[in-house]
Amino acid sequence: MGQKLFVGGLSWDTDSEGLRTAFEPFGEIDDAVVINDKFTGKSRGFGFVTFMEESSATEAIEKMNGTELDGRNLTVNEAQQRQRRDGGGG
Repeated sequence: MGQKLFVGGLSWDTDSEGLRTAFEPFGEIDDAVVINDKFTGKSRGFGFVTFMEESSATEAIEKMNGTELDGRNLTVNEAQQRQRRDGGGG
C-alpha cells in the first residue's frame, strides 16, 4: 500500500502536473493533486502526493521538505487523516 504526503507552501502557480514532476524522481506516484478553492478555482497553497512505495515517500520527505519549488519553500510530511467535523449550520 502506498503512502500519502502533505505538501504545503505551494506557489499559487504550481499545478498538479508541476507537483507530480517535482516528486517523480523519488519513485512511482499514484496521484498528485494541488487543492483548489471550490469557489475561485485558485490554488489553496497545498496539495497531496501519493507514492506507490512507502520507501519512496520517506525519501521524498527527507529530500523535499524545506526545499524550493516555484519560488516557495515547501513543507512536506506524512498526510494525516482528516478529522471528522460535527455540526455546522442550522
